[in-house]
Amino acid sequence: MIKRLMFVVIMGLLTACQQQDDSLTVISLGGVHAKAQKVAFYKPFAEANDISIIGGSYTGGMAKIRSMIETKQIDWDVVQVETPNLIRGCSEGLFEPIDQLAIGNTKDFIKGNFSECGVGFFSWSIIIAYNIDKLSKTPKTWQDFWNVKDFPGNRGLQKTAMIAMEAALLADGVAPNNIYKVLATPEGIDRAFKKLDEIKPYIKWWEKGSQPLPMLLAGDVVMTTTFNGRGVIAQQEGKPVGLIWHNSFYDVDNFAIVKGSHHKELAEKFIAFAVSAEPQKEFSEYSSYGFVNNHTIPIINAELLKQLPNNPDTMQHSYKINANFWVEQGEPLEQRFNVWASQ
Repeated sequence: MIKRLMFVVIMGLLTACQQQDDSLTVISLGGVHAKAQKVAFYKPFAEANDISIIGGSYTGGMAKIRSMIETKQIDWDVVQVETPNLIRGCSEGLFEPIDQLAIGNTKDFIKGNFSECGVGFFSWSIIIAYNIDKLSKTPKTWQDFWNVKDFPGNRGLQKTAMIAMEAALLADGVAPNNIYKVLATPEGIDRAFKKLDEIKPYIKWWEKGSQPLPMLLAGDVVMTTTFNGRGVIAQQEGKPVGLIWHNSFYDVDNFAIVKGSHHKELAEKFIAFAVSAEPQKEFSEYSSYGFVNNHTIPIINAELLKQLPNNPDTMQHSYKINANFWVEQGEPLEQRFNVWASQ
């Protein structure tokens, strides 16, 4: 009888371990990204490795991850995080260090794609979209975004200091490579706010990525900042939308491994697969967002490439958002920006 009970217990433990070893939990930020991840990453990786991937989504906050680590109940393995939260979470010890050698050669990826605790798996840009039917001239620059005389009408702008401050300095003639150097000084901050004052009466704020294109198409604004994917999709749908890629800003969304994950090796294998050339191609073709692997360029649809941040011509005149700057100095800037915007 005792032997039989031990057999049942052992079989139960083996079954539990088997279930644990044969599954990976990947948590995304939802939206079109999650759909694209299922098609490009989850399904082919699960089939190739004879495992299951349990997908889920969250809002991007760190509270759930902190709670899992504090209670030692680690339910997630891989999680999608924006770069500022990746930096903060890494400094708090919420994520496992990434073995870059297990992922790939850093030279094969876009600049700044690897960090201590994360790997970028898709890129996005903030660009200017304009309503072709509402303007008699074609805008081309951030100076034109500020020029309400030659390009009359309201402007859509995300209600956050990040990008608004950088764009204001570009419009005021600061060289792109000097933006964060200027913005690190009190004089530079004042300069950005003074420039923002010029268009403040014309600004219509947006706070979610789903808002700016409807504002533009409804005629509430004639120009707006927007995420590139939404602008490209609008064009593909035949909407009267023009896009300005020159001096755009880009960043990546990252995969990180939750501290204490029971599947760290498998998680790194999944991330390595997700950022390899072919899955990156599939992801971009499904989502219209950018890829991070340079070897994707020769195999992706040439026409689509022209509409991605990875377009070599675009990359020459686009700049990575300095997430470290915003982590270290962003809080007082955001506070001042919110006060300014509310007045």
